[in-house]
Amino acid sequence: MKKISLILIMTLLATGSFAQTPQAAAMSLSLDQCIRIALSDNPTIKVDSMEIERVNYALKEVKGQLLPQVTATGQYTRNLALQTMYMDTGDGNAVGIKMGRDNTYSAGFSATLPLVVPQLWRSIKLNENQILQNIEKARANKLSLVNQVKNAYYALLLAGDSKRVIEQSHATAQQHADIYKKQFDLGTASEYDVLRANVAVTNLEPSILEAENTIKLLKLQLKVLMGMDAEIEFEPSQHLDEFKAQMYDNTLSTDTSLVHNTTLKSLDLQTDYLNKVVKVQKAAWYPTLSANGNLMWHSMGNGHPFENFRWNRSSAVGLTLSWPVFTGLQRKNKIKQAQIQAAEMTWQRENAERSLHMQVQSHVDDIRKSIKQIESNSGGVKQAEKANEIIQQSFKIGAASFIQLRDTDDALLSARLSYYQAIYNYLVAESDLEHVLGNSPYAN
Repeated sequence: MKKISLILIMTLLATGSFAQTPQAAAMSLSLDQCIRIALSDNPTIKVDSMEIERVNYALKEVKGQLLPQVTATGQYTRNLALQTMYMDTGDGNAVGIKMGRDNTYSAGFSATLPLVVPQLWRSIKLNENQILQNIEKARANKLSLVNQVKNAYYALLLAGDSKRVIEQSHATAQQHADIYKKQFDLGTASEYDVLRANVAVTNLEPSILEAENTIKLLKLQLKVLMGMDAEIEFEPSQHLDEFKAQMYDNTLSTDTSLVHNTTLKSLDLQTDYLNKVVKVQKAAWYPTLSANGNLMWHSMGNGHPFENFRWNRSSAVGLTLSWPVFTGLQRKNKIKQAQIQAAEMTWQRENAERSLHMQVQSHVDDIRKSIKQIESNSGGVKQAEKANEIIQQSFKIGAASFIQLRDTDDALLSARLSYYQAIYNYLVAESDLEHVLGNSPYAN
């Protein structure tokens, strides 16, 4: 019976008798939609939001130290042996008197309110700065994510356009091979011509397969960046040509100042943090003043612990002044350390600014070079298409050889691929420049 069941299952699978779930249609996503999905669902962005919330709670925790601290206490003591106090009787003798009772109870409240706490006040400023650093870190991660999504989307468009160009060339080569096959059947073409035409078709097939694999990998990369499940299918709704119209306006209106650069902003916040650390350490020299008070109830009794209660209330208020005079030069050395760290941060910022200016200039040069390449390659595509059309007509009437035909086909293929590559280079350079400048509208 097991063998029969196995045979039936294999037969059903082979004949496709099992009902198959129809695949859902692939979504069509633009670059803007991909970026917004990534900013909404990417785990890194969610962690940054949670971290900002955590630091806000840390600030509230520090501010809570400025509020009164109230503590409720309760205590019970069973005296196993009472204390004895001796009193001199004046004749050289002493009389011993037992003090206390068997059971002692106390319960009440104590409160402390800081009045003058310079170091705590300065520490609050540190936590406020920490919140700003986390906000800037979250903005930096958003800028990085937008840059990665853009570059991956542009790469996907390049792979798709390249695949279409190669498929067009493959279709043309297949058309030529079919022509030679018909001519061979009529006896007007040699077997060598047929084989050479088929080889031209075969040589393009690995490039198509490679482009398909590249598209699959780039889609997976985009899904990871967007926080999307791998099973969800989507297709880009744009093409590289669509971005060409706006590139000139973007290039002319680009502000290359580093006012919004996230690296410099982070270094400025870190420098401000270290300067505040110096103030916190200096505040340790100042005295602190706090108010305190307590309200207590006491009872003492003999015998059973839950009998003979006699409660008395007591209360007190006061002030506590604390002024650290000498701590083994610890405060002085801590101040020196913080001052040195602040000075180091100044030099790091200066070096980072030089490096960023170099990156900006490099990206601007790449943009200008890409624009020139796009114009040159655009003219090259038109010339290659015209030359290919002429050779195609000549080939039909027998005035052009197969070598000339293949040369013009290869030239057209190369011109189109170079054209799309130039657009891609421009878009990547523009995205990298936007990342360095930190002026992406998605990260504000």
